[in-house]
Amino acid sequence: MTITLLQLFWTFFLIGLFNFGGGGAMISLIQSKVVTEFGWISQGQFTDIVAISQTTPGPIGINCATYVGFEVGRGFGGTLPGIMGSAIATFALVLPSFIIFWGIVRLYNKYRSTALFGNVMTALRPAVAGLIGAAALVLMFKLGFGEISVLTENFPDWTSWAILAVSVAASLIFKVNPILLILAGGLLGFIIY
Repeated sequence: MTITLLQLFWTFFLIGLFNFGGGGAMISLIQSKVVTEFGWISQGQFTDIVAISQTTPGPIGINCATYVGFEVGRGFGGTLPGIMGSAIATFALVLPSFIIFWGIVRLYNKYRSTALFGNVMTALRPAVAGLIGAAALVLMFKLGFGEISVLTENFPDWTSWAILAVSVAASLIFKVNPILLILAGGLLGFIIY
């Protein structure tokens, strides 16, 4: 148990340390570690965790870490280890941000007017967009070396693709509130599946 909880801490610490762009950008990082590398949870469980994390209050990355930590800890036999796993994963994920933010606050006033600072912030924008795009692809397709296939756990039939297409169109074209789209998608999923 200790080894896995230490792995859990280290994994989420590294995710928190090397993530830029918030919770949406870290989904692909979390998936690659907890599903692909360690196999702590299945792809289906991860998809459910992401869905729950998006609909519960709070940042999606922290919610995701909390739920994954609970599932990993619960594997050791019960709710108490699950709560320990949740606390460890959540703390590990936010610790690097706290340390980095504390350092940035100290340096910000000193360097905020330099050209280098502005250039670094500009250079990070495309990386964030790429990480968010990668998170979407990870939830839609199984990507392997020379192999791409649809994740049938997440998109079992044409209806699920239609719901996705309508949601994207409603968001981009008609500017429908994302909360309404989440509620409608959940209701449709409950009725159809």
